[in-house]
Amino acid sequence: MNTTRTLCFVIAALSSYAALVYRLCQARRSWKDNAYRTLVVTLLFQCLTFTMGAVAMGSKRFLGVGNLAILVMHLSAVAFCVSAQIILLRWATADEEAVRKTRYWLITGIVLDALLTALFFLADGPGRPASDFDTGSGRPLVLTYLLVFIVSQAVPCVTIFRQCGPYARMTDKASLRQALRLLSVAAVVLFLYCLARTVNILTAARGIDIGVWKVAASVFSAAGIVTLSLSLTMPSWGPSAARLLEWARSYRSYRALYPLWRDLYEASPDIVLEPPGASVSDLNYRLHRRVVEIRDGWRDLRPYIDRTANGVDGPDQGASEESRQALAEAAQIRQALHAKRTGTIPDHNKDAGDFEDRDTDNFTAEVAWLTKVASAYSKLGGAG
Repeated sequence: MNTTRTLCFVIAALSSYAALVYRLCQARRSWKDNAYRTLVVTLLFQCLTFTMGAVAMGSKRFLGVGNLAILVMHLSAVAFCVSAQIILLRWATADEEAVRKTRYWLITGIVLDALLTALFFLADGPGRPASDFDTGSGRPLVLTYLLVFIVSQAVPCVTIFRQCGPYARMTDKASLRQALRLLSVAAVVLFLYCLARTVNILTAARGIDIGVWKVAASVFSAAGIVTLSLSLTMPSWGPSAARLLEWARSYRSYRALYPLWRDLYEASPDIVLEPPGASVSDLNYRLHRRVVEIRDGWRDLRPYIDRTANGVDGPDQGASEESRQALAEAAQIRQALHAKRTGTIPDHNKDAGDFEDRDTDNFTAEVAWLTKVASAYSKLGGAG
């Protein structure tokens, strides 16, 4: 169990240091921003908290004082929660209101740290077994110390969760909205840590052994901190990640459309305005060209499309209406390509018009639809 707890502390510490290093790399252009400086301080306290947690798991004494690493971990955790609350204010609140509420949170943090320090030494913290600060061991002062610490963690989780939703709706920045939503998730997970920690303390005080479930608090803590680290850095890397995901989606669509485009190109070479190439350096342009060329090739096939043909035998009754329609369209294209090669023009053909009722002005929707048709076309075996 101690190995799992130590691993959780190490994971939380590594994610904290990764977030700190990432943010420090932006210091040259962002240092004058108050929100940025507050964020760096928040990440420093986060790193100190979980570094001390790992130290406490490996040694009973720190700087020659028993359980000092536990005290420093708890004090820095309070400072970290206060700083996280302040950075949220800096992100989403007007300057005057942010200053006023920042002063309130700073005073609260100082009072809590002073109270924890006093309780720690009144309870003879340096002389007690380290396990007492996991369970309280029924000692009133140690129990009070632990419960004050948990409340100091739980209250910011609740306030952050309550504020993230309204603040996310207020901001115009998509990356900041996503960061605030992720921050609310981190607040929920860390609140679960507080609940699990409370259960550990109260069951131990009652002499109840909950076994392996004691480690749940450490797991919630590590998961919450990893999520928090991502949320605190998302405003800077979020836009780049969104562009990368969009590029990946476009590339998948570009590749998925290839079999359909290839057969239409072979049937109607004039649809291509420039020589086909494999480069994706200008993927957005090439995807647009591929869609336009498929549209033109499809239009060239209309005289060979039999309006009376079902196009596919035994459609999958479990499939959605759109999937069945895509399969029918793919089958019609396949039959039309065969008819064009053999020079067979159906009596009831589609010799005029456009793409049924499809909205060709919505490029994203058109790519999604053509990708479905291309996928169904590939399943049918292409042009045969």
